[in-house]
Amino acid sequence: MSRPRTASLTLTTLAGLAAAATLAGAARADVLDTVKASGVVKCGVTLAAPGFSAEDNAGRRQGFDVDLCKAIAAATLGDASKIQLVPMDLKTAFAGLPGGAVDVLTHRFTWTQSRDVGGLKFAKVMFFDGQGFAVTKKSKANKIADLNNATICTAQGSTSELIVADYFRAHNLKYKIVTFSSQEQAWDAFIGNRCDAAINDRSGLAARLSKLPNRDDFKVLAETVSNEPISPIVAQGQPRWEALVRFTLNALVAAEELGITQANVDEQLKSQSPDVQRLLGVSGDLGAKLGVGNDWAYKAIKAVGNYGDVWERNLGAKTPLQLDRGRNALVANGGLMMSIPVR
Repeated sequence: MSRPRTASLTLTTLAGLAAAATLAGAARADVLDTVKASGVVKCGVTLAAPGFSAEDNAGRRQGFDVDLCKAIAAATLGDASKIQLVPMDLKTAFAGLPGGAVDVLTHRFTWTQSRDVGGLKFAKVMFFDGQGFAVTKKSKANKIADLNNATICTAQGSTSELIVADYFRAHNLKYKIVTFSSQEQAWDAFIGNRCDAAINDRSGLAARLSKLPNRDDFKVLAETVSNEPISPIVAQGQPRWEALVRFTLNALVAAEELGITQANVDEQLKSQSPDVQRLLGVSGDLGAKLGVGNDWAYKAIKAVGNYGDVWERNLGAKTPLQLDRGRNALVANGGLMMSIPVR
């Protein structure tokens, strides 16, 4: 989804946000202890993005980001159902994290330098994305250069504003930006012909297009205009919780590298591989060092599967999005996704 553009804030505002986040993080009790005591993991998720976080026909919220939350709950509490999903827009997500409205944002935000030094802690890149433009097929636009003098819809305060400004200036193109309070409103405005194009992460565009009955009337231009490493986020000043979130997500990637799946994880408990034994808690005390049981990774994998399982269930070839793994394939398969060594 489109991201709040903290880089565009004035230095004074950015410093104020960083100070506020630091104070809030320092004042907040240890999140890991709080989660254990409450028996629930509160996850901030996007409002409505099919494949990532959206309600199904039965009213149950499903998706890639939801599965990441379930994995964290399984690792921490031993039960993937002990989650509270809090749909958040661009403004409420970052504001709610330091004060404890949520414990982790599995909402799809980009890891940027200004955010990292501004009071937010990014656990691990779990999705490599990039921004692109959606247009109507009748517009005749086949490349970004064809958007000269176009009106472009996006969310106010998003990274998309900066990306559009930088790209169009660098390529001597003119444009008019029209911003809205949420990405959902920006998208609705585009669909309602109030703009010539909409900019968003390419996966976000695919998710939104998948919901349209007239999806064949639209297309996404081929060019990708940014790198968007997407990572779940925790509040600053919570090193125990940050480590647990990081290595729970890391365990899903490591499991795929080691050939451990949701279907075979029980059988893999008998593996003689030292790497598998350490990951699943058969040997070593890596879980205890994180403040949870040594079977933390086993429980996470048992709950949602490995990274590839999560991808295929929510985004893969048998889903409406039909996203190719691309840069999100394992390094061994030509992508960028790899685990931190579990040892």
